[in-house]
Amino acid sequence: MDTSGSTPLLDRMVNAVEKVRDRLVRTARVLETAGLMYAVVGGNAVATWVATIDEAAVRNTQDVDVLLSRADLERAIVAMESAGFVYRVVSGVQVSGVHSFLDGPNAKARDAVHIVFSSEKVRPEHDVPAPDTAAFESPGGFRVVPLESLVRMKLTSYRDKDKTHLRDMLGVGLIDSSWTRRFNPEHARRLQMLIDSPEG
Repeated sequence: MDTSGSTPLLDRMVNAVEKVRDRLVRTARVLETAGLMYAVVGGNAVATWVATIDEAAVRNTQDVDVLLSRADLERAIVAMESAGFVYRVVSGVQVSGVHSFLDGPNAKARDAVHIVFSSEKVRPEHDVPAPDTAAFESPGGFRVVPLESLVRMKLTSYRDKDKTHLRDMLGVGLIDSSWTRRFNPEHARRLQMLIDSPEG
């Protein structure tokens, strides 16, 4: 087997990662140029925080999730569409009214930037709303939700991928058992469960 160079499949794998990173950077640039407050959330926020400790532990993600005020949505649409993105609202079985920006008119649904509205519940059954965009940090050169707010979001959603992201943060020492005191009893219980069962 020839291992001296790249293969078409390897190139596609690398391109997939680079496309997500490029979409993230372009989105941040567009929103900042438009003077809009935002913060990266989701898997890319987790990856950014994990990279501050151990870049080898960073997990790739296809999602670009951005926290944005609903009051700024119209301005964001104008700014993003001027940069080639296409605004869409998608209704699904589990969630209705998911606001996103497709990365071009021929982009697949996966090639999108998903909007999470600040200070609103992502799902009606959630007990805690998403954080405000006013608080953010910039460890990766773009605005990222503060670590504690990110952990709270993950403990609120608590899907399989959220548990994986929390384990990633636990694994590099970003968070530990002392963090349980920062959250409400249910969130503290969820975090302690992950600490007690790191392998799931």
